[in-house]
This record gives sequence, structure tokens and C-alpha cells, in this order.
Amino acid sequence: MLTSNQNLPSTPIRIVIADEDPDFRRILRQILTDQPSIEILTEANDTISAAASATESALHVLLLDYSLCLKLKASAGRNGGGVLPTVRKIAMVTTPEKANVIGAFRLGAQGIVLKGSARPIWLNSIAAVAAGQYWLGNESLAVLVQAICESPPSDTGPLPTRYLGLTRREIEIIQKIADGRSNKEVGQDFSIRERTVKHHLTNIFGKVGVSSRLELALFARDHKITMRTISQFGSVMATTEASGLSGEQQLPDGPPDQLPIRKSFENKKTG
Repeated sequence: MLTSNQNLPSTPIRIVIADEDPDFRRILRQILTDQPSIEILTEANDTISAAASATESALHVLLLDYSLCLKLKASAGRNGGGVLPTVRKIAMVTTPEKANVIGAFRLGAQGIVLKGSARPIWLNSIAAVAAGQYWLGNESLAVLVQAICESPPSDTGPLPTRYLGLTRREIEIIQKIADGRSNKEVGQDFSIRERTVKHHLTNIFGKVGVSSRLELALFARDHKITMRTISQFGSVMATTEASGLSGEQQLPDGPPDQLPIRKSFENKKTG
């Protein structure tokens, strides 16, 4: 995820707000109207107007209520079409329930945002999806990670962590991420700063060859990275930890790392 407004694009991102609730549309419009990075083209209040808005040639991102998304799917099913497949979409949900999160992605959403989210979340999620990335908040990420863990693992099998050069702390952090923990929560668990957690994750991503937290969760599941792994390879990791952040060297505080779900993960799932 993008973490500051300075990373937003210099030219406005053109959006459409599609929701049956006029009060919610009004509130979201108020949140986004005075933002120079956002241009609201129009609003849609039903499936017909939502589908029509998708034909806007200037449209970058459609903010689509999940219930409308389901209705569009039902209509498309009768007509043999897809759910606005050519449009980048953010599904807006009231609660991060498993059915909503999984269902939204199956219906082609590139992002999921809770309706009660603060302005920075709206801005950054829109920017991420407009840039071709995938967006999940920590609440939805935890739900999706749980679904991943409940799905059958691949036949990759256990991978000796000694060959990856992972430290004991990195293994512990991988397990926490696989459990759906945020950077803030990981920092609290180990009494370290979020900036330090981010540094660890950067090293971990490079060592195991992933680019998102979801890919890391899949890696942990497929290679059976658990607390037992920590004990099994403890002596090896204790030796290699001296070259990393052993002793929990603290880095300056900064914004938590909230990475987008990139297309590399989607390609990996469909490949």
C-alpha cells in the first residue's frame, strides 16, 4: 500500500462512486471532493447506471458497493457477460467478512476498502488500484490469509531455511505475517519499532523471492514455516543472525509498511 499522500499521482485519478445509499455517496464525495489527486466524474445508484459509468472512456477506478457488484454479476450471468471486466474496481464493504473479501476478488475487484475507512485509506487505495496494483487493508488481509491457510497447500514441501539464510527473528516474523498480523502488531509482539519490522520484511522478501505479504503467507504455508521450524533450525539461524538485526537494533520510527497486493501474486495464482 502507499503510505503517504506525497506518493499520489500528479494528475487527477478519475473515479465513479457506485452505491445505492445516497447518504454514503454524499459522505464519500465529501471525503474526496477537495483532493487534487481525485476527480469524481459522476455517481451511480443502481446496476444500470453503474454499468453505464463503466463505459466512460476517462474512467480510471470504479468505487463499487459489494452488493451492487453481486447484482451486476447476477445480471451478467443472465446475459452471458462478465462483471465490468475492463474497469479497475474497488469493492466497498461494510465488514471484512470472509465471503465478502473472497467474493469481491472472484468478481474481479482489484481492491477492497471498508466503508468506514479514513481519508488516507481511500486516497491510497484509489492510487494503488489506478496504478495497476491490488489493495487490501489489514482487516481484509487477515481474512484472506485465513482463507489461504484453509486451502490445500501446494506440493512444494518443506524447505530447509538454512539455504535461505533466514535468521531466527525473520522466521518468527514470517509466522506472524502468515497469521495475518500487521506491522504494528508484530512490533508490539517483539517490542520493536514498526520501522524495524519493515526492515526485516524487506530482507525477508529478498531472501525468499516474494513481493507481497500474501505471497509471503503462501510461502510460509507451502514450506511449513511454523514455530517448530524456529526450534528445528535454531542453531543455524543463531549463527546467521549476527549479520542481520540481531540484538534488535532499532531503526527510526516511520509509517508502517502496508504493501499493495501486486499483480505478481495474481499471476502466480493463475499461472
